[in-house]
Amino acid sequence: MKHTLAVLALNKPGVLARIAGLLSRRNFNIESITAGHTEESDISRLTIVVQGDDRVIDQVVKQVSKLIDVLKVERLAQNVIDRELALIKVKADPSRRSDIVDIVEIFRAHIVDVGRETMVVEMTGDEEKIDALCAVLSEHGILEMVRTGKVTLTRGAHTVKG
Repeated sequence: MKHTLAVLALNKPGVLARIAGLLSRRNFNIESITAGHTEESDISRLTIVVQGDDRVIDQVVKQVSKLIDVLKVERLAQNVIDRELALIKVKADPSRRSDIVDIVEIFRAHIVDVGRETMVVEMTGDEEKIDALCAVLSEHGILEMVRTGKVTLTRGAHTVKG
């Protein structure tokens, strides 16, 4: 089962490496990890997606919480908003461009670059929506793709604060 962890840590060199190293030593596969500063420039927020059962994830939360510079670790499960960003370079010969434009509009994505034989599509959404767009665009030929990891916030007044 996939679990999403929100980690608040001091914005210092090496914090991300220490957290990733801990997970690696415990033989966890990090499916997604994103990091960036928060509304407070000296604090970073990491969103980590890992797989495991509840008992194992509880242990990971406890271990990560003990690391120097980690302020808080919280499991995010319900009542959350999550998004990913994808940039997808697709083959787009002139005769098929209008088809690609139609697909992009249906998915509420954006074309951010057009070349002689390619188009780059930008999509923001949940994992399933991006996967669905990729499945449709694969018929046109995906040449290159890059995706961010998941970023997640809880809905409503609840916040992950240190």
